[in-house]
Amino acid sequence: MSLKYRILLLASAGILGLNSCGLFGGGGGGTGASEKTGWEYNSPDNGGFEVVENWRPEAGPGLVFIEGGTFTMGRVEQDVMYDWNAKPRRVTVTSFYMDETEISNVDWREYVHWIKRVYSTYPQVIKNALPDTLVWRSPLGYNEPFVTDYFRHPAYNDYPVVGVNWLQANDYCIWRTDRVNERLLVDKGIIEFDLAQKGADAFSTEAYLSGQYDARVKKLLPSLDPEKPEGRHVRFEDGILLPKYRLPTEAEWEFAASGLVGNTYDERMVERRIYPWNGHNVRNPESKVRGQMMANFVRGRGDYMGLAGNLNDENTFPGPVKSYWPNDYGLYCMAGNVNEWVLDVYRPLSFEDVDEIRPFRGNVFKTPYDLDGNYSKKDSLGRIPYREITEEEAANRQNYNKAYYINYKDGDVASTLDFRDGQTVKEKNSDRMYYQGDTQQKNVGMTTLINDHVRVYKGGSWKDRAYWLSPGTRRFLDEASSTNDIGFRCAMEAVGAQSAKKRGERIGGK
Repeated sequence: MSLKYRILLLASAGILGLNSCGLFGGGGGGTGASEKTGWEYNSPDNGGFEVVENWRPEAGPGLVFIEGGTFTMGRVEQDVMYDWNAKPRRVTVTSFYMDETEISNVDWREYVHWIKRVYSTYPQVIKNALPDTLVWRSPLGYNEPFVTDYFRHPAYNDYPVVGVNWLQANDYCIWRTDRVNERLLVDKGIIEFDLAQKGADAFSTEAYLSGQYDARVKKLLPSLDPEKPEGRHVRFEDGILLPKYRLPTEAEWEFAASGLVGNTYDERMVERRIYPWNGHNVRNPESKVRGQMMANFVRGRGDYMGLAGNLNDENTFPGPVKSYWPNDYGLYCMAGNVNEWVLDVYRPLSFEDVDEIRPFRGNVFKTPYDLDGNYSKKDSLGRIPYREITEEEAANRQNYNKAYYINYKDGDVASTLDFRDGQTVKEKNSDRMYYQGDTQQKNVGMTTLINDHVRVYKGGSWKDRAYWLSPGTRRFLDEASSTNDIGFRCAMEAVGAQSAKKRGERIGGK
């Protein structure tokens, strides 16, 4: 082995060793050998195939670990609305991370500030990032002060952001992913901190991983590849960068809100819950706090916070995101305060169609590659654009054969009938079953609010009755609409081992 490669190997071992101690966000390194071929890993003499071993998980900022498992998803009490859209069904949710609290006003103002600073020449991008503060207006209520005060006044810093639609919430998740990973690389000395980044120069995790972000690279990791001894960028295989932040699926949200981990003993569930806490009451039964409300909701007609001198939930409108008591996963306000967007497209019969493990409706399969097979170039915002896969690209697959599965088994060509003449609909991605209106002479006389652009929201809010506090209840709204009682929180995949014990994670602070 040459002296140059000995030095590189020692340097690489040092980097990977630091990684295993947590310097690089929980990664690890080693010099083991393949159990299948016998060839040694992390050796330039063998071609430099690098393997990170002894990797340990590390939660992203603001996240808590949710150990997954099986549970009965859906309605746990009488369906007083007669929607019949949440029939109980046993499913399995894999482990994941979720925000401890709802996204707050100060969190969103940080996002808007960054957008204004970096995309100052893109007024539409800035406009799209602003919450709709006019959601506070009411024809017969004086809420005008909230239009100007709620989002911007420091008194409401820690209150949940509202007036944010589903599309904006997803944009925030993308932005948060990039900012968290950028901070990780800056703290490790991999890239330089650049306050002057603008437009296409803005850091993007995917652009960096695809080799389209070189302007601020401060140092390279040692490369064990004999053909590239000059060093290399951080790769996703190094375990340094975190997975994407995203909205939780409906199943994940409901599972986390129920917090049934506190009611299990040796694979037995000792009590199922109506709310995120035990019992059928909405007041705390503990002796020191007995009678205090467990959530922020409407107790009765005209009663939004109780009597002066002894307010029953202390909040007229949304309250601070760390109000009341966390559930057994350590999550605050999973009932009341504000409803929360989830990832799913709404269908009344989703529970009859979706998979038994990681159930979800809303898949549109995409790729960052262009039609010539080249990796997409980053756009003017510094992000990698995606396109839907073509039917030709999926032609030989057995698990899917197209890109668009939002309306699969419920609104697509195979499941939809032409209600005028009984003939099967021929158009791709047909909207006839859930068409709104008759401008094209489809389903004349029929109206529906259900289509491929309505999303589920959960949890109940400050303006809802206790019925909606049950995690099994579900409602929907167009993805481009916003209200003064819907916010959101983010989630992230828990890659690798699912058990909290094997991951070394804590559940609910225990």
